[in-house]
Amino acid sequence: MAVAVALSRLNVEHRTGGPFGAAVFDLDSGHLVGIGVNSVVRLNCSALHAEIVAVMLAEQHVHSYSLSAPGLHRHELVTSCEPCAMCLGATLWSGVKRLVCGATRDDAMALGFDEGPVFPASYDYLKHAGIEIVREVRRAEARAVLEAYQANAGPIYNP
Repeated sequence: MAVAVALSRLNVEHRTGGPFGAAVFDLDSGHLVGIGVNSVVRLNCSALHAEIVAVMLAEQHVHSYSLSAPGLHRHELVTSCEPCAMCLGATLWSGVKRLVCGATRDDAMALGFDEGPVFPASYDYLKHAGIEIVREVRRAEARAVLEAYQANAGPIYNP
């Protein structure tokens, strides 16, 4: 989680994107496989959430469209904030076996971000698909980045 929160903090400090960071790790070795920061505004693409970027780079690194392809180790997605609806879908289809979240959906929504249709059943679906969910890891630290973004008048691009 330290990596994901640090990425989100750097993105805010350098004013290069929204207050969200993510990383994909190999669960067996602990090696970092891919990182991502929110680049929606900077690159004018609504799909470039931190989780999407991290998964994309991890899949490129392992040369597969699925992080659970035969012959690969298990992977986890660590994100500084609970995923929005789009990123939850990407989590399901990415092949990760664990999702670790920092700040909560409510923390992001308190700033004005619309996280879309995310329900308790959304997380139940991931669990049923074999994805372990771990929430509120280093939440205070991750929430502080969201608050810094708000204090710096960062744009809320999907209210």
